[in-house]
Amino acid sequence: MLLPERKAAAMGHHVFPPSRLEAFSDGVIAVIITIMVLELKVPHQEGVEGLRAVLPTLGIYLISFAFVGIYWINHHQLVHRTEDADELVLYANLGFLFCLSLLPFFTSYVLDKKMDSFSVALYVSSMIVTGFSFLLLRLSISRRLRHAGRFEAQDKAVERKNWLSLFVYLIAVPVAFQHPRISLGLTGFVTIIWITPTIGLKGTEEYPPRDRI
Repeated sequence: MLLPERKAAAMGHHVFPPSRLEAFSDGVIAVIITIMVLELKVPHQEGVEGLRAVLPTLGIYLISFAFVGIYWINHHQLVHRTEDADELVLYANLGFLFCLSLLPFFTSYVLDKKMDSFSVALYVSSMIVTGFSFLLLRLSISRRLRHAGRFEAQDKAVERKNWLSLFVYLIAVPVAFQHPRISLGLTGFVTIIWITPTIGLKGTEEYPPRDRI
């Protein structure tokens, strides 16, 4: 009987261990966080007045840092769900990392524009794109899990949670044009509910394996 990797290779598929994918992703995410830290500047004012002036910058940095950090945690858990990765997973992962790598730019943009309506809407829009790219990565790994017969009801529930998060982001975009701070609050809310990827989700039912395509 052929092992999954040999069987996939025999059918024209190439599969790889996910360890290199995770190591590469960890390196890219570390660089993204480093770039954001470099954007923090010491205020010109002295004392409490200087601290008060830099609070909005620290707030946006906190949201962006939490956003990247939570994605790192979720990425770690997602990759560990599969025992192999094919080209589709690799390309989906690259797409996710590309979208995430743009966050330092949009963070700097919203700070330079003093958190006006358009800059906040653009900032939230970048989170929509990143969230959708991560959903594509999740779906590509779910495909591998289905083939291996390891796809569980909880995996489906997390997918629905992904879609719900994108819906909240979509609401936050038009809200930004009237209430930028409320829009940022909605993005913070989404980040909080992903601190634990499976919080509030139940289900351990496994779906039957499918033949590899």
